[in-house]
Amino acid sequence: MNMPLDLLRASTALLACAVCATSAAQEAASASDALAATRLLLDTRLRFEGVDQDGLPNDAEALTWRARLGFETGKLWNTSLLAEGDFIWPLTTDYNSTTNGRTAYPVVADPETYEVNRLQLTNTSIPMTVVTVGRQRITLDDHRFVGDVGWRQNDQTFDSLRVVNTSLPNTTFDVSYVSQVNRVFGKDSLQGRYEGDSVLANVSYRFPAGKLTGFGYWLDFEPIAGVPAAAQDSSQTFGLRFQGEQPLGAVKIGYAASYATQSEHADNPLTFDLDYYLAEATLSFQAYSIGAGYEVLEGDGRKGFTTPLATLHKFQGWADKFLATPPNGVEDRYVNAGVTFKGVGPIEVLSALASYHVYEAERTSIDYGSEVNAQLQAKWKRFTGIVKYADYDADDLFTDTTKFWVQLQYVW
Repeated sequence: MNMPLDLLRASTALLACAVCATSAAQEAASASDALAATRLLLDTRLRFEGVDQDGLPNDAEALTWRARLGFETGKLWNTSLLAEGDFIWPLTTDYNSTTNGRTAYPVVADPETYEVNRLQLTNTSIPMTVVTVGRQRITLDDHRFVGDVGWRQNDQTFDSLRVVNTSLPNTTFDVSYVSQVNRVFGKDSLQGRYEGDSVLANVSYRFPAGKLTGFGYWLDFEPIAGVPAAAQDSSQTFGLRFQGEQPLGAVKIGYAASYATQSEHADNPLTFDLDYYLAEATLSFQAYSIGAGYEVLEGDGRKGFTTPLATLHKFQGWADKFLATPPNGVEDRYVNAGVTFKGVGPIEVLSALASYHVYEAERTSIDYGSEVNAQLQAKWKRFTGIVKYADYDADDLFTDTTKFWVQLQYVW
């Protein structure tokens, strides 16, 4: 599994402390009860992704199948074990997976891989506290700074010690130490693992009007030969986020605002001081919604504000042109609209979503381009089907790119 030794030692020490902390009056569940409460985990997904990108001689046609299999036990001494494997098979190979060497094709970052996705112990011995150690998912707030990149076939997971405490009313403390980031590119890729000593601290308080979150993320990534982004993404980021919604007659208004500041950290060879800010509002009426937002990641001409642990596909358009922030930063103005219906014939939930983005440089007057996104999603029992489209119209950055997806997923 290639899990760092210090994480395993921390796991052993944590469990020893957790068992000692268990009250003598509390009766531990028997091993047979824990086994009886074990549940199987199954998540399988078949996806076609087509990419037409100007400047490359071939279009990408990627048909991939992901099977995620595992189990989670019941509790023994207030501790449960979760183990899960990821198995990703390319059924066609007409695409650049980032590891197959097919650079004449556009990138579809779903390489063939077979690896441990999660292997974690979770303990609840301390009142109002959940302690998780091992390889795990971590998602914070809207995934803008820390996420699992769930859109890709291979999850982003973290070899981490995480403590979540809710002992104060309306307050959540969430702190993690991360020794390794297992990225979507897989274990066989040079950029598949980011090792180092990172700390993620996230504290939120819920008001009647919404949730206020303060965060500090200290990312320390060891240099990787041939992957300069690793050390250059070492940073310290501090910020605030507020999100909520309120009824306004028959309409519901949702709102979000965020600000963060970022500078170099650890062995990053660069020096920078950059800001991030977001403002977004959404109006909902019955099955319909419409919204608009403005998101800015600053740049200084050498480096842009980065969020390397984010679920990046969720932001700045589904064509994924801005996975790395340009050196001159980016301003994203966007509008979106959606509709959701329930009980449409045999379909339990049917939803449609569309958005339009306009991108500009934050530091200069360069127009990057614009993008249209559209998605249709249907749910029936344990099946979810998606048809999705993205069209990036380039101006002074990148090249025209069109992407199309058809996906069917089953989760048990």
